[in-house]
Order: sequence, then C-alpha cells, then structure tokens
Amino acid sequence: MTSSIHAATILQIIPRLDTGGAEQATLEITEAVVRAGGRSFVLSEGGRLAPDIEQAGGLIVPFPAGTKNPALIVANGFSLARFVRERGVDVIHARSRAPAWSGLIATRATGIPFVTTYHGAYGNNGPLKPLYNSVMARGQLVIANSLYTGELVHTRHGTPMERIRVIHRGVDLERFDPAIVSEKRINALRKAWGAGTDTKIVLQAARLTGWKGQHDVIEAAAQLFRSDSSRNAVFVLAGDAQGRASYVAGLERQIAQHGLERKVVLAGHCDDIAAAFAAADVALIASTEPEAFGRTSAEAQAMGCPVVVTRQGASPETLLTASRDGADRATGWIVPVAAPAALANAIAEALSLSTRERREFSARARAHVVERFSSENMKRQTLAVYDECLRSALVAAFDGASRA
Repeated sequence: MTSSIHAATILQIIPRLDTGGAEQATLEITEAVVRAGGRSFVLSEGGRLAPDIEQAGGLIVPFPAGTKNPALIVANGFSLARFVRERGVDVIHARSRAPAWSGLIATRATGIPFVTTYHGAYGNNGPLKPLYNSVMARGQLVIANSLYTGELVHTRHGTPMERIRVIHRGVDLERFDPAIVSEKRINALRKAWGAGTDTKIVLQAARLTGWKGQHDVIEAAAQLFRSDSSRNAVFVLAGDAQGRASYVAGLERQIAQHGLERKVVLAGHCDDIAAAFAAADVALIASTEPEAFGRTSAEAQAMGCPVVVTRQGASPETLLTASRDGADRATGWIVPVAAPAALANAIAEALSLSTRERREFSARARAHVVERFSSENMKRQTLAVYDECLRSALVAAFDGASRA
C-alpha cells in the first residue's frame, strides 16, 4: 500500500516512445499521474514522444525495454527490481510483452503491484506464442482497451473477469474539436487531394497494409461510381506505406484497372488528421482483421464525421447504429468484413444525407465520443486501477486538480 507521506509513484515500461496507441496512452497517463500529484517514471529506449513525456512532468529512464533475448529479459527484471527499491516505485505498469516479463520478475522480487494493459489482439499461433503473450494477462489487474479485448483475455488466457478492467482508449477532445479547425486547414487538404468545393470526400485514414482493407475500399469505390457515374466524390486513402512498395503498386494497378485515377487518391501520411476528418463526409474503417479498439472511428466521430466500420474486433463498440441503437441515435454504419458491395451501399447512404441530417449526425457523433471515449475518462479510469491496487486517492487528487 502506498504510504501517506509520499505521492504514488507509477512506473510505466514500454519498448519505444514513437507513434502508436500504447505510446500515446503512456504519455496521457504520465499527464494524469503528475496532475494527481504523483511521480511518473517511464522506462524505455526513447523515441518521438519522449520530450512530450518530460514536458508533462514525467521522467524518462533509458532502459533496454525492447529486447526479446530471454537472458536479457531476466537481467532487466533484476535491474528493474533494484530501480523499484531505490526510487520507491509503488506500481509497475507494463504495456508490451517483452518488458512485461521483466516487470513481472521485478514485482515478484519486490512485492509491489503489477498492472498490464492488453493493447492488441497479438498473434497466438505456434507452441511458444501463447506463453509469451500470457504475461499480459498476469497483472494483478489487467486493463483491456475494449470489451472485445477483455473477452479475448478471458477466453484466451483464462483470466477471471473480476481481474479485468475495460478502459476504452481516449480521444484528445481539445485536439479533435471541430470548433478549432479552420477553413484554411480544411481547404489546404482539399486542394492537396484534388477535391473541388462541392466534392464529397470519403476518407480512409490507415497505414497502407493488407489487413486495413484498402483493396475492399477501392472495389467499393468502383461499385459506387458504376451505379452513379456522375457522383461528385473522391476516395482519399491517407496512410503511410512504411516501405510496402509492392502493396502500393498493387493498389495503383487496381485503381487503374477500374479507371479511378481521378476518383481514388493515395494521399500518403496526413499530418493534420483532425482537419482531415473535418473535411470528410464519411470515414471508413475497413479492417479485415480485428481492431483491438478502433481509435480512428472515435477520432472521426469526435470531429463530427459519420463512420462506416467492418464487423470485426472492437470497431463496432465505437459507434451507434440505426438498427442496433435507433435511427435517432445513429452515428454510423457497421458492414460485414471484406464485403465491398455492403461497404459501397453504406457509403452511398452517408453521402446522401441531407444538410439537416448530416448536421444531426455530426452532433450525435461528437456527443457520443465526449460521453464514452474522452481521454479524461481514460485517465480517471486508469488512475482508479492504481487506487484499487494501492488503496490510494489518485482519482480524487486528479479531480481536484482538474477543477482548480
């Protein structure tokens, strides 16, 4: 139990601090712990977000957290135990499998609580992968980033549901706020994408890789324009190929085969994703493999953009639909996986919304994310996990600081 004479000290361990949901969550929880008066250590090999964590009041400790060498993982565990004792750490929170094994060793050596966040579905094939993955289910409390992930942890590892805490990923509602995105930012993207002032925009913001479903999106575009050749719309596939040149070449061939060179744009990475969602008339999450949460869907809705997601993983948890939740609550559509015709039909329905219907959709989408998926909610719920382990009062301190 954390002492009353010092604030709780939380140690998060993660291989690197570059782009990604686990990395962003590490930063957000650093902000929350510091705001609540606690101390935040992040043990990592560093990366793009390291300066942000230090600016938030966290302390970066260089640590070889990315190693998968079994001997080094064990050695890291004993080094971590020494650090825990020397710096008065109260909780180790592991966000990735290899460093989680080191964290488990350290917590068993020191007796402090061990918390894990199960960020992804993780491949579970082969004789060793189930054992390797299982460390993420060995926390005193296990945070799952969606109901889908929570059920996966329970069924795959046998973790009792009473040890699982579902905490959906959070959206930064200050960054993703339609009120602060200027027309200048939106028009700059429209120009880059070759979209006229009256052109409807269908946006897929996802890295270019097979399981994100770009081939299905292009096929849906082909079907949409075949059914209405005069439709004034452009499909924007905004994402980094990350070196997958052959995959990009395949997308380009498919676009050319359908004669969609002016209708489907491979836009590359988008630095201003909030403005991209503000510009879009509908956003697509066409994944063919499970999303552990579906951050893109939540961010798009925060910007008032209707979404279409595939019935896969946690994506359906992120939106409301007419069939499931009522037409007066809908914020998007759910379609079968790898079903371009169904995808095209949902896109057509989204693009056919009247000005009034679109305005109502946008307001509902924003309100839905504010209620369910804000980063502030995620921070509070994670601090509550630490409080549960330590019988501390981080949530109360966080709320008090937020009101001040």
